[in-house]
Amino acid sequence: MSRYSDERRKAVVAKLLPPYNLSVAEVASQENISPATIYKWRKEARTEGRCLPDSSDPRVEGWSSRDKFAAVVETAAMNTEEVAAYCRQRGIYSDQLKRWRHDCEQAASLSYEEQRQEADLSKQQRKRIQELERELRRKNDALAEAAALLTLSKKVRAIWGDAES
Repeated sequence: MSRYSDERRKAVVAKLLPPYNLSVAEVASQENISPATIYKWRKEARTEGRCLPDSSDPRVEGWSSRDKFAAVVETAAMNTEEVAAYCRQRGIYSDQLKRWRHDCEQAASLSYEEQRQEADLSKQQRKRIQELERELRRKNDALAEAAALLTLSKKVRAIWGDAES
């Protein structure tokens, strides 16, 4: 049998959601429950399909991709008023939800060929960056060598005098 009742678990997990938006550490200290237990309960709630952000800061999008997708799916058939109520309940803005929907649509619209082309382009860009970094190191080394030679030539002139006179 579980040490905590289902009601207690739900009440604790609810503190992670709006309007409280407490962090796991805050809830753990308030409830005198280990953070690992609360993380486990949050994970279980997510597997049940509940959207729980990773962060308690509403300005930071602490929602995982999975949670964002779930929110988009949950609100797909809702009208404007229902979406507004959903957003208020979960402490998100409707603009965030619209952006998430757009991102989901964009991700779904990429064909395999487009994904492969983007991966190839990314690989080419990384290779070009490596070449530029290598060239920059070579030029920095050459510049340091030129500066050292200039310093040495000045010291030679200072010690032996100007050879041209």
